[in-house]
Amino acid sequence: MKHLEIELKTLLKKEEYDHLKEQFSHIQPVLQKNYYIDTPDFQLREKKVAMRIRTFSDWAELTLKVPQTIGNMEYNQKMTLPEAEYYLEKQILPQGMVLEKLTEIGIESHDWLILGCLETIRYEMETSIGLMALDESHYFDHTDYELELEVTNHEKGKADFQRFLHENHITYQKAPSKLIRFIKSMKKC
Repeated sequence: MKHLEIELKTLLKKEEYDHLKEQFSHIQPVLQKNYYIDTPDFQLREKKVAMRIRTFSDWAELTLKVPQTIGNMEYNQKMTLPEAEYYLEKQILPQGMVLEKLTEIGIESHDWLILGCLETIRYEMETSIGLMALDESHYFDHTDYELELEVTNHEKGKADFQRFLHENHITYQKAPSKLIRFIKSMKKC
């Protein structure tokens, strides 16, 4: 499956996260583990694409994100948890759409490196302005908090997101992708 992801996001202070969590109190959080993948010589990073295997309690998904003028085109392959565990252990990728797209963009590596795991506790709900996700992420010795809004119209979504932040007394803080935050922390270890 492929789809265009247009996402707006902000990092949150712990107090802002706790305040917003009250609005998500009726939502059952989901634990997701993001295993970030690249080649040993970082060919994906060089081409500004990101790849991960995300596991949940009973299924998993391989995702390749390719930047577009606005947003990222996401290529997703669902798999069972045992399949994901196998691919992670062997550091290989399954056949399918993701490998085909990698070849298309000029990455034909057979050497894959699991950079590590970022765990996120996610509260997600559909709102009148888009799909909203409240995240608490843990990686290395770091914890951060983030609010994401997935929209279909970037300009309208941006205005709605800014209004939501203002109404909830949240100061916007630029939020690099989870992968970039993960890699910056990885370099400090």
